[in-house]
Amino acid sequence: MPLHLTKVAFGAKSLDDMNSWFAGRGEEALLTTRYLPKRHAELIGGSLFWIFKHQLVARSPILRFTEAEGGKTHIVIAATMIALHPLPRRAHQGWRYLNDSDAPRDLAEGESAEDVMPGKLAGELARLGLV
Repeated sequence: MPLHLTKVAFGAKSLDDMNSWFAGRGEEALLTTRYLPKRHAELIGGSLFWIFKHQLVARSPILRFTEAEGGKTHIVIAATMIALHPLPRRAHQGWRYLNDSDAPRDLAEGESAEDVMPGKLAGELARLGLV
């Protein structure tokens, strides 16, 4: 069972905005973090789950970790966003671990996140601590 990370899609104004960030990057994208995760070996083959408006909405497979300038680390991810069944998640700084058993499942072909629960409703229920 792979281990995953969660990260807030900081600065994204919409899901289209997030998709445009990936457009034109080729097959891989780099995210820079201050520290190499202690459990980095377990994360390879897992995914980085994106939090947008207090929900896990998409994931990008984690390919590897490389050194960056100034002692920092690049998290190398596939430059794709795989849509998920939205799952409420509080925002946080940096990244957090996510066990495979707690990760939401991918949306099936032709399935829409709104088919599951409207984003606004899911966000409000999460804010109230009900989901």
